[in-house]
Amino acid sequence: MSDPVSDPVSDPVADQVEPPAGVEPDLGEFRMALVSSVAVDLPNQHPTVVLRETESPRRQLSFSVGFQDAVVLSHALRRIPTPRPLAHELLSSVLQSFDIDVVAVRLVGRQGAVYFAELDLRGRSGRSVLSCRPSDGLNVALLQPVPVPILIDRRLLEEMGDVTPAVAAEAGG
Repeated sequence: MSDPVSDPVSDPVADQVEPPAGVEPDLGEFRMALVSSVAVDLPNQHPTVVLRETESPRRQLSFSVGFQDAVVLSHALRRIPTPRPLAHELLSSVLQSFDIDVVAVRLVGRQGAVYFAELDLRGRSGRSVLSCRPSDGLNVALLQPVPVPILIDRRLLEEMGDVTPAVAAEAGG
């Protein structure tokens, strides 16, 4: 059996289901994406996650993650069961048991090589947006029973350097 991190995923985009027509969120300044691969590309010692836009021009956004995060993300991407629930699987089960929907995971900013994301949740008590690491948000999104949109702030695809999250920019921070 091959190591889920050392080999790129052959064609995970074909395995992911796109959201049904008419259910896509208002993208505004965001672009819809899919996890294209999770791989170790030597000589880089850190695994890389590649997100690809679902529509033209199909740009890619790559960022490094820790080895353990990459293993967990590879399991979620390929829907490989684990002998006991990992933290992301537990969180997904908790969300489902309390009827909390994952509306979207959004990559919203970058400072140096660090990316910022948020998890958009909706439950009986309303909607919450929680700050998270991109790998954590992607793991939770991939483990949901229905497809969850992965959204990338357009500026992350179009600009080099730091990108301040739009909410923080609007709040003056």
